[in-house]
Amino acid sequence: MRTYIRDKAKGGTYFLTMNLSNRKSELLTKHINEFRQAYRLTKQNHDFQLNAMVLLLDHVHMLITLAEDSDNYAVIIASIKTHFSRQIKKSDSEVINHSRIRRRERGIWQRRFWEHRIRDELDYQRHMDYIHYNAVKHGYAERSIDWPYSTFQKYVEKGFYSSDWGGESVSEIEIEHD
Repeated sequence: MRTYIRDKAKGGTYFLTMNLSNRKSELLTKHINEFRQAYRLTKQNHDFQLNAMVLLLDHVHMLITLAEDSDNYAVIIASIKTHFSRQIKKSDSEVINHSRIRRRERGIWQRRFWEHRIRDELDYQRHMDYIHYNAVKHGYAERSIDWPYSTFQKYVEKGFYSSDWGGESVSEIEIEHD
């Protein structure tokens, strides 16, 4: 069996992706207030800076920078997932297998998550653009500014993006990973 070794760097900046177990679910946008509360509780208990985020129907992309003395982004992901799951009522459509029952887990999130440590300014900008274009990529909005569950609007207000960025004039944004 292969063991995946995560890339950990104290004070590192990471692109993170969390997926729901049911990739056809709209649970995240239906329960946006619960997600926001889960994020707030996590932020109160863990020292990190949010650089960018987009919340879609079934997954979340985040770009965060850890505190200088921390390399544990996994605990941040676990905290968000746990706080969110505790607020959501169990439904008949939630599949909880024996393995999840033994671990006292819900069937809301995929167990694993994707992480990529940002290497340089170009890598940072590509991931920032990817996050802010993702709702357009998935067909949820015609322009990045139209998707309400993103940090894009804040970056427009700060002058980092123009309000028309991320529409028809932007070709598909790709990011490469090692």
